[in-house]
Amino acid sequence: MFRRARTQEEIRRFLAIGAVQVAELDLDGAKAALRPGPGSPPVTHGEVFLLVRRAGRPVGTLLARVPEGADPQAVLTEAAVGVAPEAVTAEAAMAGGVTAGGGGEPPYASVVVATRERAGQLARALDSLLAQEHPRFEIVVVDNAPVTGDTRELVERKYGERVRYVCEPAPGLAVAHNRGLAAARGEVIAFTDDDVVADPRWLAELTAPFAADPRLGCATGLILPARLRTPAQVLLESHGGFAKGFTPTTYDPADPPRDEPLFPFTAGRFGSGANMAFRTEVLRSVGGFDPATGAGTPARGGDDLYGFVRVLAQGHRLHYTPYALVWHHHRETWADLETQAYGYGAGLTAYLTAVLVNRPALLPAFLARLPRGLAHARALTEVRGADTDSGAPGAHGARTHPWPRRLSRLQRRGMLYGPLGYLRARRAPGRGRG
Repeated sequence: MFRRARTQEEIRRFLAIGAVQVAELDLDGAKAALRPGPGSPPVTHGEVFLLVRRAGRPVGTLLARVPEGADPQAVLTEAAVGVAPEAVTAEAAMAGGVTAGGGGEPPYASVVVATRERAGQLARALDSLLAQEHPRFEIVVVDNAPVTGDTRELVERKYGERVRYVCEPAPGLAVAHNRGLAAARGEVIAFTDDDVVADPRWLAELTAPFAADPRLGCATGLILPARLRTPAQVLLESHGGFAKGFTPTTYDPADPPRDEPLFPFTAGRFGSGANMAFRTEVLRSVGGFDPATGAGTPARGGDDLYGFVRVLAQGHRLHYTPYALVWHHHRETWADLETQAYGYGAGLTAYLTAVLVNRPALLPAFLARLPRGLAHARALTEVRGADTDSGAPGAHGARTHPWPRRLSRLQRRGMLYGPLGYLRARRAPGRGRG
């Protein structure tokens, strides 16, 4: 009875969370350029989640309030001046080891978008992908277990030869990505989702590091919210969303990071599946993604994390770059957050199970890290309070709304279920890795 009352109170507080505007501001040159986020109206008074750019590149986010009657551009420019000064930005870029301009022309790339019955969202994503500032790339749409012909009709009618259509009848994100991998012609294969809008420089920034570093096997990029209109979207972004910060970072298995004692098993720190790329031959050499992981299977997720760890375990580097940006349309309702929390927990332990089943040689290293891993899991699923009472997300890592206990419990339940879900998925026809 007490738990039910507490959950109801959490939902009441959740519903009271107000919408936040999304915008971006480029501080390049003498005049700052303010633009609304993708699909958002022009900025007015009220709370604004602001991406700050310098010379076009993302360098930080902040939360600001525009008073009624004030000039939004003037207010936001003053607030943004102190975000990631140019000297700091340059230092971070050198720390990352590679820059988009440092390795010559980006390699020929294949962009794979897996989708299922979401033609409207897909069209928005494809429009942004076709506008990429990249010299040579192809786009492959994988229609996963379609029920209707809407996706095929959209691709053939609106995009013609500019987008290749591939059908994968078996459900599951990993299966769909593997079908895209088989069809890819590029030296580098990039993956994104049908619910994103890609920044025009996204593909160039994501693939250029492969030209600069022959040992690079994987790259990931920055994911920011396209909209913060509902309490669910604001709450998720308040706790970091999918972003991994604004410091370029290279992870090298030959030189493990000292501040990552669980490396490489905390793969969620490296990036997310909506913004990732692999050297095509490297991803093929590790067998692609485990088809018993990912959305659309009993495992519920973990396919991207599996790919990251397998590539690192083969001795290849992984590079995170905040300059490769996609805007993601977060889920919109409380029910969506419940599904996402459970699925995230399940996918986390499902991918670990998949790694150990397919690469048993990693078991000793995993067991050595298990005590710290359990502590990390407890911290990951604890009830997280609010750091401030500003009521909206600002800099990443600054929690501005308490994380509901209900969602923490669902995530823990998902973590307990994940190994079983993975084993169930392996038993499904065509899912075993052999």
